[in-house]
Amino acid sequence: MSTDELDLFFNEEPVKEVQSEDALTEDAEVLEELDVPEEHDPLETEHGPLRELVNFNFMQYASYVICERAIPNVEDGLKPVQRRIMHALYEKDDGRFIKVANVVGHTMQYHPHGDASINDALVSLTNRGGYLIEGQGNFGNIYTGDRAAAGRYIECRLTPLAREQLFNKELTRYIPSYDGRNKEPVTLPSKLPLLLMLGADGIAVGLSTAILTYNFIELLEAQIEILREKKRTPYVADPLPDFQLGGIMDVSEYKNGVGKVKVRAKIEERKGRLVITELPFGQTTEKLTASIEDAVKKKKVAVRAINDFTAERVEIELVLSQGASPLQVEKSLYAFTNCEVSASSRIIVIRDNRPVEMNVDEILHLNTRQMVSVLEGELNLRRDKLLDLFHTKTLIQIFVENRIYKKIEKCKTFEAVRKAVFDGLEPFKDELRRPVVDDDVDMLLGIKIKRISLFDMGKNKADIEKILEELAEVEKNLAGLNGYAIRYVKALLKKYKADYPRRTQIATFKEIAVRELTASELSINHDPEIQFIGSAVKGGELLMKCSSLDKLMFIWNDGRYQVMPPPEKQFVDGDFHSCSLFDRDREMTCIYTHQKATYIKRFTFGGTIMNRDYRLAPEKAKIIFLAEGCPEEIYLRYRPAKGQRIHQQFFKIKSLLVKGAKAKGNRLTTKSIQYIDTKPGRWWRDDEETPPGVLL
Repeated sequence: MSTDELDLFFNEEPVKEVQSEDALTEDAEVLEELDVPEEHDPLETEHGPLRELVNFNFMQYASYVICERAIPNVEDGLKPVQRRIMHALYEKDDGRFIKVANVVGHTMQYHPHGDASINDALVSLTNRGGYLIEGQGNFGNIYTGDRAAAGRYIECRLTPLAREQLFNKELTRYIPSYDGRNKEPVTLPSKLPLLLMLGADGIAVGLSTAILTYNFIELLEAQIEILREKKRTPYVADPLPDFQLGGIMDVSEYKNGVGKVKVRAKIEERKGRLVITELPFGQTTEKLTASIEDAVKKKKVAVRAINDFTAERVEIELVLSQGASPLQVEKSLYAFTNCEVSASSRIIVIRDNRPVEMNVDEILHLNTRQMVSVLEGELNLRRDKLLDLFHTKTLIQIFVENRIYKKIEKCKTFEAVRKAVFDGLEPFKDELRRPVVDDDVDMLLGIKIKRISLFDMGKNKADIEKILEELAEVEKNLAGLNGYAIRYVKALLKKYKADYPRRTQIATFKEIAVRELTASELSINHDPEIQFIGSAVKGGELLMKCSSLDKLMFIWNDGRYQVMPPPEKQFVDGDFHSCSLFDRDREMTCIYTHQKATYIKRFTFGGTIMNRDYRLAPEKAKIIFLAEGCPEEIYLRYRPAKGQRIHQQFFKIKSLLVKGAKAKGNRLTTKSIQYIDTKPGRWWRDDEETPPGVLL
């Protein structure tokens, strides 16, 4: 295609001539004066409409995932889906069990993400300590990891704890649901530290949260101490995690919700067998047995059979190999299987519509202040209701006792009736605690004659006395709100202490020396006939016993060496010299021949890269002596040669400097060596002249 055709294809005029730099500069100045906008190039422009659109949409998505899906709110400790489930359950609550499928369907009025996520969240809430939801039917097994039955087969209802401590319509702020047809709570007016009771984990855009679970009773005890604290001596709450699965926990790397804890399975010895009775955090019997089986295959744990008898309680029986020590096997289980795991804690929550990082002390103080605020709100509501009840009963008593209803018999209009009632009540206004309004008169006029005729003055006065007593109690509690909150928490403690004991034991773990446990784990054999070396080589010569964590040094006679993990089967050819445990700082002495000369050097291997060839002698060299350390002397016997006057020598080599593996070393001799050793052998002749050697 010609240039003219290409120009027509792109709807451009053909280029007539190339403009000079001066002409281009003049054109640019003219465009600048005329204020003509430059052509927009999206690839070169940093900020453009598409970039702004992508940024806006991404920020909307990120904000939604953080605030509306993955991260719990610090006030009620719930994620949005959990809060909507609890709200739906409260709306349908009548004390009886409800089909989970019905609850899921009702929750979908508030939650826009489908029934599967709602069902999974409901089952998870039910299985988290049984604090909020009581289940009936197969809700899965937290020990084995078995899933729950379908929602149409299982039922649930609110627990008394949830019903009493989480809900109050008059103290709840509502917003429209996602489709605007219903209203859902922004947060629940919780009086419990739910965030720490339930724990949470979630992955959002750019951040994640990991909140461990804590013991309900210990949290309540910490709240009492917070309520008792003084400004001069503030209380720092630092309860320790407590896991539903139990186990044994080391908190040496954990403080106030930051760091990590190590959790071990609880292992008991019974009649020479080991039995796992409690699981570490985040594990199931299926995961745990799989990790043990994997360790057994790798010959790290001396177990020959695993029997899982778990039902209502964990019971995994391990039959040990013949001659195995139970204590040694227990250490191996902690070192090489999921019998010991780490659980990290990083608390990120939504507070005031923003994600923030907090610690346990800050959360407990905030939850305690919220509890006091909710209790104050409930007391104020109760006081208002009691005042209304007192007002109503007092009005009725005055209306009936003083026969005010008789004054309306001669009234001909409704306005006259209302005025007669107002006038009749006027002398008794000092007995009331608020003014009489139109609604009060309408209430009195609505009393039936039958009720007036059967009105019991004594009972009504007794009711008023009870109302006044309760009102005085409420006023007293409002005046001493902090003391009331302490008594309230103590009542919860007394009621639930027996139901929620600590499950996870606190201990300090001794560091397990893994290398010592596996020091003789592998047997490295060398079979020169097939020229293979490794732990899977049968027969041949046993070179050493080592750990799978060790590194081995392989050296060949031509000066090559290589560092690698203990192999199962490695071909080493017929020029193989030796194999040993690798130590970068080990001092070695090497004597090799190269180009009709013999050299000696002292060296250390230094750092190496695994499975890579290195050389401690030049190519085409041959190692004739290699030993660890530095001998005092080296004795040589030369091959007989025509005109040779010196037939044997000894060299003192302690003065040699220690160098790197690549160093050439010092020249020992140019004669051909027949025998070499660190001590005189049978080939050494004491009657011959033996001048000491000189290193060059």
